Amino acid sequence: MFKVIVNAWKTKEIRSKILFTLLILLIYKIGCFIPVPGVDVTYIADQVKNYDLLGFLNLFSGGSLSNMTIFALGVQPYINSSIIMNLLTIAIPALERMSKEDDGREKIADITRYVTIGLAVVQAVGILMMLGDSALLESATGFGKVMNYITVILCLTAGTALVVWLGDQINDRGIGNGISLIIFVGIVSNVPTTVIALMTAVFNGTTPWWVLAILIIVVAGVIVGITMVEKAERRVPVQYAKKVVGRRQYGGQSTYIPMKVNQSGVMPIIFAVTFIQFPLMIAQFWPESAFYAWYTKYLGSGTAVYAVIYALLIFGFTYFYSQIAFNPVDVSKNLQQYGGYVPGIRPGKPTSDYLMRILSRITFFGALFLALIAAIPTLFSVAGLSNVFSATSLMIMISVALETVDTLESQLMLRHYRGFLK
Repeated sequence: MFKVIVNAWKTKEIRSKILFTLLILLIYKIGCFIPVPGVDVTYIADQVKNYDLLGFLNLFSGGSLSNMTIFALGVQPYINSSIIMNLLTIAIPALERMSKEDDGREKIADITRYVTIGLAVVQAVGILMMLGDSALLESATGFGKVMNYITVILCLTAGTALVVWLGDQINDRGIGNGISLIIFVGIVSNVPTTVIALMTAVFNGTTPWWVLAILIIVVAGVIVGITMVEKAERRVPVQYAKKVVGRRQYGGQSTYIPMKVNQSGVMPIIFAVTFIQFPLMIAQFWPESAFYAWYTKYLGSGTAVYAVIYALLIFGFTYFYSQIAFNPVDVSKNLQQYGGYVPGIRPGKPTSDYLMRILSRITFFGALFLALIAAIPTLFSVAGLSNVFSATSLMIMISVALETVDTLESQLMLRHYRGFLK
């Protein structure tokens, strides 16, 4: 990995893209320190600690929500918008046809951005309703109070739009996926603070030294495990039939279909957390109700029922999202169209059934791995590291790092082939 980074830095064209990406990320971090006018930051920070849902949103915004900056919503509205559009693309045939065309994909991307703005407005209103009037510094009434709310909502929505635009700039002129890198930077920026707090607790005697040693070993093991699973894939051999046109022979080469063990990445964990936190979000509007007391007692975080439901949701969403990431029917049709076949398997439906069986088996292992990783925050909660070294944080950091290194490798390979052709 380090060799790839060094070789990429020596290349002028790639170095310019890396510097541009770092500049955009620096602009994003500067925006994370610009506060929204007219809000009580201290009160909001306390409420973020009390509400699990706000803590989850604060994780994706890199701590901007607890500080109530203009980037407090982060890219969460864009993620939700992308999920909605992916589901609609599968459900609506017209959108599915558009997704297979270049112009259609651009239109879907524009629609996704418009939906992002709408979701940002709804999310900003929901957060303000959850926090209440105490979140504002000025206790104005009537028109003045309405203007305060409108100002905060517009600032949060404009911040989300700016973050999405910064991500698009990285996609167009930088290295890697812009939105993923923004989430990566937001999470990584919280790591030094938490590590310093842990080391301080160890030196002060508040936390035993053996807890630190165990955490280091567990974190290192989890990083290695996630890296191996992210890179693991099942290679299905494919043979293309030979065709003779005139005096030339085409086809006949052998290749393979790479089927990743973890097709869905971190999305099943995000889906499961959002789904299981939704009833609690509704119940927190009435903290004195009997439903809130019952839910926190029997289904709250840390209970056995919560862990079982969480694991089942991860399994379900892993299988669901794997079908989106890899569709055996479409792959089988493409193979048959271009004269390819799996040795020993007839083209058409037998091939799609064969690929489906393989996908189901490797998806089970991927879902089991994600469920085990999702249980790790309970170990870190002893040292107060659950908000940083959580399953979602680790998966995002490692996945984005591997994806960025792969992008650099492809850029280097492309430049190498260009030089060879010249």
